[in-house]
Amino acid sequence: MRQMEARRSLRNAQQQRRKRDNVLAIGAGVVAVGLAVVLQLTAFASNPTPDEYAAVQAGLASPSASPSPTASNVGNIPNPDVARGKTFTGTLTLNGKPLGVTLDGTKAPQAVSVFKTLADQNFFKGNNCHRLTTSGIFVLQCGSKDGKGGADPAFQWGPVENVPANGVYPAGTIAVARAASTYSNGTQFFVVYKDSKLPVDTGGYTVMGKVTSGLDAVSAIAATGVTSGGTSATDGQPATKVTIDSFTLK
Repeated sequence: MRQMEARRSLRNAQQQRRKRDNVLAIGAGVVAVGLAVVLQLTAFASNPTPDEYAAVQAGLASPSASPSPTASNVGNIPNPDVARGKTFTGTLTLNGKPLGVTLDGTKAPQAVSVFKTLADQNFFKGNNCHRLTTSGIFVLQCGSKDGKGGADPAFQWGPVENVPANGVYPAGTIAVARAASTYSNGTQFFVVYKDSKLPVDTGGYTVMGKVTSGLDAVSAIAATGVTSGGTSATDGQPATKVTIDSFTLK
């Protein structure tokens, strides 16, 4: 009798243990699925690079870790050697008005490689200059893929190069526009038509060249101001529509 009671107690204990183990296994599966969903909704929503994906995985594997995002270029970015040690001269024609330009690959090889390649591909032909600022900062910004200032997430690169330490960008400067990250340069650039001071605490903007003649054409565009409905009365779409007829570099 006592042996029967002992066997019955043992079976009950084993059944309870199996139930508990099953609950734990289900719970672990739910957590794993949850982490996978998080991974898809966060990392994959922005088409991560292999390094970014690895960083996310590391974070899931080690909850206490805080991996820093790895800077990387996105898209078919020209090699800096295309322009390294070279200087290119050419013409940027806006609304039929030619601006003589020089791009310096000795100071900004990555930027000049990108823009020399884009110019050779006639990327800028027919593109609009979408932004004008007329107070404090005096620039005409051009080169977005959609002609309206939209970023192209499939073509982003860095790092920034040749940034003025004091943040002063003299009239005639040609610099690369970007978003918040120093690896968010793209196809957009701006021409400074009057001495301007830009913030350097966020990394600054790559100076890749200068206008050597014809800058008065940009000043004339700026004199007409911006359209109503812009960011402000001094920052928005140029009141005079500006089209890039051509951008050639040799």
